Amino acid sequence: MSVFDDEIVEAASKVIANAKAQGLTLGCVESCTGGLVGSALTAIPGSSEAFAGGLITYSNQLKNRLVGVGHETLEQHGAVSSQVAAHMAMGGLSVLGVHRCVSITGIAGPDGGTEDKPVGTVWFGLAIGGIDEVKCSLANFQGDREQVRIQSVLTALVILDPGCGDQS
Repeated sequence: MSVFDDEIVEAASKVIANAKAQGLTLGCVESCTGGLVGSALTAIPGSSEAFAGGLITYSNQLKNRLVGVGHETLEQHGAVSSQVAAHMAMGGLSVLGVHRCVSITGIAGPDGGTEDKPVGTVWFGLAIGGIDEVKCSLANFQGDREQVRIQSVLTALVILDPGCGDQS
């Protein structure tokens, strides 16, 4: 029995199976999801063959210290931005020594939202070894804190899956 619903278990299983089939290692750097992506991946038996680990960088201090997000970037763009998501993903790729790393930074609520960045605003980054450009995407989720976090986990798993999308 899993602590996650069937949709998350299925998505995580696909990510692990595709990474194993391609001989890739995976990592994640999480903020608003607080480790749920890593937890979902490690819920899959045999995941250690593909998932190296993750970092929870909930505070700006840890975003800076662990994955190298600059103070200037955080001040200029805010923690919930494409710039920070990109730095988190690239920093995670390097620190974790993996082939692919996804990052998640957002506002899960119920507080913290602004007119420009309402609750449910979540940025994702994907860094792939050997490629200098980080692919970032923005989602605007609806619902309460847990719904935003669950939608963020599902989206991050799809982004991380080496069997989905552009494999540049």
